Amino acid sequence: MNFVKTYTLFTDHDVYLFKEGKHYRLYEKFGAHSVEKDGIKGVYFSVWAPNAKKVSVIGNFNNWNHREHILFPRWDQSGIWEGFIPALSLGTLYKYAIETAQGKILEKSDPYALSWEQNLQAGSMVSTNWYEWEDQEWLEKRWQKNSLDAPISVYELHLGSWMRNENNPEKFLNYRDIASKLVPYIIEMGFTHVEFMPVMEYPYDPSWGYQITGFFAATSRFGSPQDLMFLINELHKNEVGVILDWVPSHFPGDANGLHRFDGSYLYEHEDPRKGFHPDWKSYIFNYGRNEVKSFLISNAVFWLDRYHADGLRVDAVTSMLHLDYSRNEGEWEPNIYGENVNLEAKAFLQEFNTVVYKEFGNNIMTIAEESSDFPKLTKPVHEGGVGFGMKWMMGWMHDTLFYFKEDSANRKEHHHKLTFSSMYMYNENYMIPLSHDEVVHGKASLIYKMKGDEWQKFANLRALYVYMFTHPGAKLLFMGDEFGQTNEWNFKQSLDWHLLEYPVHKGLQTLVKDLNHLYKNETALFENQFNQNGFEWVEANDQENSVYIYLRKGKRRDDVFMVILNLTPNVLDYKVGVNLGTHWEVVLNSDDEKYSGSGVEANIFREDHDEWMNRPRSISLNLPALSGIVLRQRKDKKYKLNRIKQHKK
Repeated sequence: MNFVKTYTLFTDHDVYLFKEGKHYRLYEKFGAHSVEKDGIKGVYFSVWAPNAKKVSVIGNFNNWNHREHILFPRWDQSGIWEGFIPALSLGTLYKYAIETAQGKILEKSDPYALSWEQNLQAGSMVSTNWYEWEDQEWLEKRWQKNSLDAPISVYELHLGSWMRNENNPEKFLNYRDIASKLVPYIIEMGFTHVEFMPVMEYPYDPSWGYQITGFFAATSRFGSPQDLMFLINELHKNEVGVILDWVPSHFPGDANGLHRFDGSYLYEHEDPRKGFHPDWKSYIFNYGRNEVKSFLISNAVFWLDRYHADGLRVDAVTSMLHLDYSRNEGEWEPNIYGENVNLEAKAFLQEFNTVVYKEFGNNIMTIAEESSDFPKLTKPVHEGGVGFGMKWMMGWMHDTLFYFKEDSANRKEHHHKLTFSSMYMYNENYMIPLSHDEVVHGKASLIYKMKGDEWQKFANLRALYVYMFTHPGAKLLFMGDEFGQTNEWNFKQSLDWHLLEYPVHKGLQTLVKDLNHLYKNETALFENQFNQNGFEWVEANDQENSVYIYLRKGKRRDDVFMVILNLTPNVLDYKVGVNLGTHWEVVLNSDDEKYSGSGVEANIFREDHDEWMNRPRSISLNLPALSGIVLRQRKDKKYKLNRIKQHKK
């Protein structure tokens, strides 16, 4: 006997859009939805399994028996199976029992489920993402905070290891417990956004969340969907934006996941040259299949819509765009033009960016983690670009870390590692990352990448941070790097917060806090961070002294900062060329005692009228060893009055 009743949430237009790859809110149709039919409450189920012979719902309500609750196939060749089961309610555990064309029974979790179990069974759970949000004020003005003209400083964190239960270090904190600790910390540190490594359900902890099975489910490791919404809501109420890592690049081969979902290659590409990822032993989405495109773009819209996310950082874009990614000759097939670009993946990413920016406008941002020189990644789609809002500046990260790993005596040989980014920094809208990938797998923590003894290591890292926070582009820093975590990141345990008992670690944290607040409050450091008006070299070629000097400029002519990096372990008396009519004051010195530096002051001890560095005037100042110095151009009232008089003439 079949206990399923006929019911549908799909209109003919829904099905048409789904099959065309143009339905972007499939989560409103597919999955498990509490509904009422003929005065009886129950749950409506729907799933896409076009090559199945039979699909039934199994769960704790029928002893996981696949013969009792058989769904009905739609008559429109859509491959959708659906039906209503009376008397079921929130909390019901279920899966789909799918009989393949070969007669094999597969037990699959619901691709659209909102919650999953945390056990080997990993069943789906009838759930809801209703929440009474209190972030309307944030939503109305967040376009200002997410604008390319705004300061964007992102704190990247892994929810399972940022901080653990103090009394039971093996136990995860709940999303709500994390909120009580994270929100005040972010406010104090001055970050504008947080970026959560994947919060979507995943079975294998060592994947850090990047091998997703439940694309629409907030991982239940840390609580319910509403608990995650509470965390996001609290961040928004305190004017902190939330970026989520999103993984449309691949998925694992778990038996209850998307792989061979109905016995066929449904979500993944059938050709292993396009459908199997050799590095991660995972499966690559078939971007040329319309129903898969609808699934993925609906998933992106879901997190922006239902969870009020302010942005999506798209993982592994390089692997998506290149057919030969991590493949040897003969292991990949060129596109129709004989090239290595995955045209279907590119078209999918263009459509994804077009849809989310159309749906949410400039209230949100999309960010590509992409390490190649793929052209026009952040250019508009109508201009032939891929349409992302920003791209990680991986070249900057690699060159900078290479340089700072070098002994100071050898840095002159690699001087232009730190100047090279100025050759391409405006080709795309860049976010400068020091991410989790740089502090795992034997790469060492950031502090231990630095050369020298303990004092030099911390001095180098402080100077690096000055360089990072004054370089054009948005910023991203991985958790623990702000206070000099000494151990490599370990996803199994909390950060080593006890290190803040030591002055060098506390001083480094104080510097990052001050840099964040300087970056947020000084328009010269962010107004022109994505255009050529915002940066100018004063001295780029002093490799003998390993000194770098550059200007950061706002939209007003007198809104200018100067940054001086002395990357040798020697104190220097240094002469700097300045423009006529400008006067300067030091506003930050990374060698200050409050940062646990040596306390050498960066005093301007002379101002001369002689030409220097192709500029009509000069100043001389002390440069502490291994330091970053930030100077502000003082406002000169006489200069401003002369400017006004000239304008009137």
